[in-house]
Amino acid sequence: MKTPFKVLFLLFLTIFSTKSFSQKMVEYYEPVKNDSLRVGIGENDFLPFIQKGYTLMLPENKEIKGVLIFLEDSKYDKKNRSSKQMYTQASEKDFAVLSVSTEIPLDFYFSKSSMISTHKLIREVFDKHNLPNDNIYFLGASLIGHRAMRYIKFMKGSDFKFQLKIKGIVTCNFTMDFTRKWYQHKRDIRLNRINLWEPKLINYLLETYLGGTPKTNPENYHNFSSYSYFDEENKNIKIYKDYGVRAYIEPAIKYKLTKQLRTLYENNSTDIVGFLAELKLAGNENTDLIVLQPDDNPSTKKNTQSTWDAINKDELMDWIQKQTKK
Repeated sequence: MKTPFKVLFLLFLTIFSTKSFSQKMVEYYEPVKNDSLRVGIGENDFLPFIQKGYTLMLPENKEIKGVLIFLEDSKYDKKNRSSKQMYTQASEKDFAVLSVSTEIPLDFYFSKSSMISTHKLIREVFDKHNLPNDNIYFLGASLIGHRAMRYIKFMKGSDFKFQLKIKGIVTCNFTMDFTRKWYQHKRDIRLNRINLWEPKLINYLLETYLGGTPKTNPENYHNFSSYSYFDEENKNIKIYKDYGVRAYIEPAIKYKLTKQLRTLYENNSTDIVGFLAELKLAGNENTDLIVLQPDDNPSTKKNTQSTWDAINKDELMDWIQKQTKK
């Protein structure tokens, strides 16, 4: 009995080792700037800068067919936490995975400098590692997804010579309508029934960088939002109408009502469904909505990151591969 067991064990190690070493990792991050950014009105409301740079996963000894891009923080989201979950599936389908971070903590891409920094890093990676500018997909939840939408809008409105040939976007449970978000956080602050660190931080940033509130400067909020229920024109929709869009939402209605006293209006799912509706009105028939049910996510926490963690990555990679054939 011992010999067969040893043979099986060695076979397992061989297979595991082959799979483990089938990927090549490249990482470059600049030293952290010794400075911080104000994120509130309190004397301690500052966040330190983070590392600017990238992590690239390359499938070894294969012709790369496309690139999955995540615009992740290098620190606060636990470095490459979301992109790592796609490494195996991407490698099996001959895709590279790129994670890019600016130096701004919790960067909402309010400034052009952040998006230019991201663009320069992406261009550098594509040039240095000879990545194919074809079958490019942006993916992510929370700020990762929001940054993707902001970056795409910025690049399509610029005259940079290097432009990514984007095939699709995977949106996952993130805010698209920042008018709605501002009102959500005003309600949170008024009720004072949950931890108010995030509501206060986000509303401070919105009011600071968008020059007021949705009441005093609605147009800036419309321009900053990928989609807004309050924007009758929704000009940003046309920017995304030619891409394949896979959207994941997890309404978690009972959880949010019980734990946060939030209504259906205080829910990112509202934004994403509205976004898809506007895409269809603009003529995009290549959209897909996946609604995660309570049994789909075993996590006791229901937030944007837990939604991404619960997604079936194999099925998602199958969708991406099908898009490349369209």
